[in-house]
Amino acid sequence: MKVTLLAVGRIKAPFADAQQHYLKMLAPRLRVEVVEVRESDRLEGRLDSGVRIVCLDGRGSMLDSLEWSGWLEARRLDARDVVIAIGGPTGLPDEVLERADEVLSLGPETIAHQLARIVLLEQLFRASKILAGEPYHL
Repeated sequence: MKVTLLAVGRIKAPFADAQQHYLKMLAPRLRVEVVEVRESDRLEGRLDSGVRIVCLDGRGSMLDSLEWSGWLEARRLDARDVVIAIGGPTGLPDEVLERADEVLSLGPETIAHQLARIVLLEQLFRASKILAGEPYHL
């Protein structure tokens, strides 16, 4: 299984360093790729059929750390690649949200879209550690 973060906009410092840090730590555990598009209207064209489409949106379901690990394990058992769409400053277009197999939220507060990438990568890393039975702060 591969997870693709499909994100609007290019990541910039200081977030770029944090993204590379988490991608490096995730590499032995989970195949994660980041694909950037310039504008939200280009997201839909990057959503392939046959993949599980997950959108990040404030109205989605919130998961705690153990739920994230259960979510990741369920995705592994699905044996389908996952695309997680992260909008830009104005969020995701309705057309993308309508194609989602599920909508998840990183919390009720509004956070910068570049920071959302880092929080998501950290949750994926934490979930992979939990699944491996390795210690991680819960």
